[in-house]
Amino acid sequence: MLRLGGHTFGDDETLMMAIVNRTPDSFFDKGATWEESAALARVRSVVAEGAEIVDIGGIKAAPGVEIPEAEERARVVDFVATVRAEFPELVISVDTWRASVADAVCAAGADVINDAWGGADPELVSVAAAHDVALVCTHTGGAAVRTRPYRREYDDVMASVVADCLAYASRALAAGVATESIVIDPAHDFGKNTFHSLEVTRRLGEMTGLGYPVLVSLSNKDFVGETLDLPVGSRLIGTLAATAVCALAGARIYRVHQVGPTRETVDMVWSIAGRRPPARAIRGLQ
Repeated sequence: MLRLGGHTFGDDETLMMAIVNRTPDSFFDKGATWEESAALARVRSVVAEGAEIVDIGGIKAAPGVEIPEAEERARVVDFVATVRAEFPELVISVDTWRASVADAVCAAGADVINDAWGGADPELVSVAAAHDVALVCTHTGGAAVRTRPYRREYDDVMASVVADCLAYASRALAAGVATESIVIDPAHDFGKNTFHSLEVTRRLGEMTGLGYPVLVSLSNKDFVGETLDLPVGSRLIGTLAATAVCALAGARIYRVHQVGPTRETVDMVWSIAGRRPPARAIRGLQ
């Protein structure tokens, strides 16, 4: 069983986590959901497409202008409360590495803390435990928050991913986070070059066998763009190819910009893998 706040899911369920950026400078949508009304319209749209989770972020991952904690809270806390009021059954995740921000959004109704920076704030596990919410434990190879990798080397990148994610999960368990509320994420592109991210994708089965649900954030990432020599906005097919590989390996949660195509890809692959029955199967039977 997977428990995200007050929401539970069976081991045979895959989940779409739709990205909702409360930033004026996000790499993909260029601030299209910066205004609250636009962000709320985005939530309504992805829910209509079938997203089970929305992941709300107030700071872009890439280097840029420093965003103080107070500003990050202003961007996400009240918005989380607004979304919770309109969608009581929706899983709300917040993309933050700061314990103080995580505490505020959980009080406002968030179910998941999506820490993309590998436990940079050691108090984050205590916040997750105190609010009994889920925690996404990621691998960044020790990269500093909001930095791009530069000549990062690993003896074995997947061994590093596994070791760091398990160590983070162990810290979360020790702090009191429930086992069924821990998710692990190899964090494609974070602390990794394109070769690293391709290898992580290829070897994802080494993570899905660890006993924790695996989240992958592949959507329009640089490793897709560099592999195919395509700019942001032209990477959907490459993203879906990587998604199919991760789905075959058993990834459970997909953090995405485009919900519909990703859902179809994951459902098809899970059916091929024998984990999901076809929606209908009458060919040759009638």
